[in-house]
Amino acid sequence: MRWTLKPKPENKKVEALQKALQVDATVATLLLERGIETFDDAKRFFRPSLDDLHNPFLMKDMDKAVNRIEEAIKNEENILVYGDYDVDGTTSVALMASYLKTRTERIATYIPDRYDEGYGISFKGIDFAQDNDFSLIIALDCGIKALNKVLYAKEKGVDFIICDHHRPGDYIPQAVAVLDPKREDCEYPYKELCGCGVGFKLIQALAFNEGKTIEELASYLDLVATAIGADIVPITDENRVLAYFGLQVINENPRMGIQALIAQVKKKELTITDVVFIIAPRINAAGRMKHGNYAVTLLTETNPDLAKQYAAEIETFNTDRRETDKQITEEALKQIEQLKEQERFTTVVYNETWHKGVIGIVASRLTETYYRPTLVFTKSGGELAASARSISGFDVYNALEACSEHIEQFGGHKYAAGLTLKEENYEVFKLAFENEVFKSIDRKLLSPEIKVDMQINLNQIDDKLMRILKQFSPFGPGNMTPVFMTEDLQDTGYGKCVGEDESHLRITVKQGNSNSYVGIGFGMGDKLSIVKDHKKFKAVYSIDENEWQGNVSFQLKLKDIKA
Repeated sequence: MRWTLKPKPENKKVEALQKALQVDATVATLLLERGIETFDDAKRFFRPSLDDLHNPFLMKDMDKAVNRIEEAIKNEENILVYGDYDVDGTTSVALMASYLKTRTERIATYIPDRYDEGYGISFKGIDFAQDNDFSLIIALDCGIKALNKVLYAKEKGVDFIICDHHRPGDYIPQAVAVLDPKREDCEYPYKELCGCGVGFKLIQALAFNEGKTIEELASYLDLVATAIGADIVPITDENRVLAYFGLQVINENPRMGIQALIAQVKKKELTITDVVFIIAPRINAAGRMKHGNYAVTLLTETNPDLAKQYAAEIETFNTDRRETDKQITEEALKQIEQLKEQERFTTVVYNETWHKGVIGIVASRLTETYYRPTLVFTKSGGELAASARSISGFDVYNALEACSEHIEQFGGHKYAAGLTLKEENYEVFKLAFENEVFKSIDRKLLSPEIKVDMQINLNQIDDKLMRILKQFSPFGPGNMTPVFMTEDLQDTGYGKCVGEDESHLRITVKQGNSNSYVGIGFGMGDKLSIVKDHKKFKAVYSIDENEWQGNVSFQLKLKDIKA
């Protein structure tokens, strides 16, 4: 692991912020590292307000989208709400359909079949719209590259409104309206919304037209917060406001479907991390193992008994998903081991029998293991389909773009993408991808990095610091949990390996005559020798609260230790 200490802000700035906020240098430094330089910045950070959300009409084409939907409602047209089968897509569809049903009964939803239709807008979906007399499709979390599909729909008399957040290609589809903050000609002030976030901006604009306040839309934010967590978008600016209030809804008054999912895990208060690891995988499991419709049905259900029944079905899909991804990961690791005769800058594996629904998860696991840009391929129809995952600092989307002559279709983000190609192009693509990464990657990115906010002493950890750190949440990209480094640590003699297979490390540490703290390092059991016999070491960690039998104590969540 590389430990990288973030550059220290200028002393003048630290002192000015300390004075303005009446906080110590530790807190002022952490805030400055997050771009918070003034009292007003800090107020917006610590006290998010729905009034801080941007005007939705600043987004390119928003007026066109609102006018077309109002026209459809007035003329009693049938509207089809169409979205991708992952968490961002299904929450977007549930959000838009739930809102539009308060305005008109002529609403239906459509999620493409992952195996039959693949990602994004499909010809089959457009045919369904025409056959069932839908004159308007609102596409969410997809569509920005669907040039031919939108033209096909136009020929059939079906209009499109696209709400997407993926990077556009060279051309924008000829839809009635294309809402995407990443459009070069869009001056919307915040570019990092997820698909469900763009959908929320559209219902915000529609509600504004009705004379509704933003507070009246707060009940939809449980869906938006779930999508923000699952899609791993930055939790900064507008996303921070949406996630903050969305978590409040999740914990205080969530929709029936989310309530039923939470009831299965019996957890009291959920953080954004819990949303990512508890709610999101279950919603995702529907589209991975069966069909994304199951997720939309759950998320739009208002009957508690039915919601409970749908949540139980989805739990079954999630159990199947776990078993399948474990098996495929093992097979992929074996395949990589057999290929390890030479140093590679990428990890590319393929098996035609692998389940298409879990290759994204497998790609993430392989990236964690080998720390290389990773592609996992399987057979899909007459082509090969892959999920791509990247490592911190490397743009896999750009690398795929450089190899696009060998690809049929691709789309996604800097760190996660999907693609399809013809089977006969697999070997030539694999070589081109390896060469592109070899040529463009900074070699230091090939070993995992821990970004350290600052170096502190253990005696700086106290109740006041913890109270303030808790208010830094919700955490995520752009506002990660603060990570500290401390040197000259010693274990008090209680260090040991714990867990069923003794793979975790539990130590009790002191620094000089400071208070002692328990430190837990998951998967760090092999580092016990570093702390044995009172040897001095240094550690990087975040600070957690640990509750045991009603007592709350601070605990160091170890990220790495070195002699």
